[in-house]
Amino acid sequence: MFYSKKLAKENKIKHLFFNRLGGKSKGIYKSLNCGRGSYDKKKYIDKNISIACKKISKSYKKLILLNQIHSSKYFFIKNYKLIKKKMIGDAIITDQRKIIIGILTADCAPILIFDKKLKIISAIHAGWKGAYKGIVQKVVKELKKRGSKPDNLIAAIGPCISQKNYEIQNDFKKKFLMQSKKNKFFFKVVKNKTYFSLNKYVKYQLKSLGIKKIDIVDKDTYNQKNNFFSARRSLHEKQDDYGRNISLIMIN
Repeated sequence: MFYSKKLAKENKIKHLFFNRLGGKSKGIYKSLNCGRGSYDKKKYIDKNISIACKKISKSYKKLILLNQIHSSKYFFIKNYKLIKKKMIGDAIITDQRKIIIGILTADCAPILIFDKKLKIISAIHAGWKGAYKGIVQKVVKELKKRGSKPDNLIAAIGPCISQKNYEIQNDFKKKFLMQSKKNKFFFKVVKNKTYFSLNKYVKYQLKSLGIKKIDIVDKDTYNQKNNFFSARRSLHEKQDDYGRNISLIMIN
């Protein structure tokens, strides 16, 4: 488990970024796989999710997760009892107490945001596609529409794949440079191979929106020693599937 030092100072919320340790799953999903989209046994996934939630709070009312699709779609939850079906999107915003909101990742960046004045939280799933499509900007714009001031927002970018392990192709880089020439700063060329920094790209987006209090939990999900699930590492190891790490936040 990992936490943001900046968010940890706020006593109105609880949050955690989990790696793969401390769960019930077996084999390639060992052990805290919380990904319902994986082929792991449902009974293990449900137990793992329960374990993670209880680390946040033993008295939470509900956990809200999404069917994530690498989009820029988000949801504002005013009344969790009105949720009738699985929500498809990549970010959740709420001002409700005792409701845990969560994001699943396996190299993508989980982002947790807290408005310390209005007591609003958000959880964002930002892979390169979602970040490129503007999921971060849309969530912060919604927060501002609801009265948030950038000075009151604290953002934490959780563990994700590091630049040194995120090799990309030239068409990927061209796509980003077409969006903005400034995006060149998030690429590095080493021995004719190009690498992308996802967390620096996301941090830049947050800073561009006026947010000054930004924390990066600098743990590489690809590195086996850090004990995270990693989609890219699983692909390189020719595994058929992979588990998902969960990141959670709740207003007390």
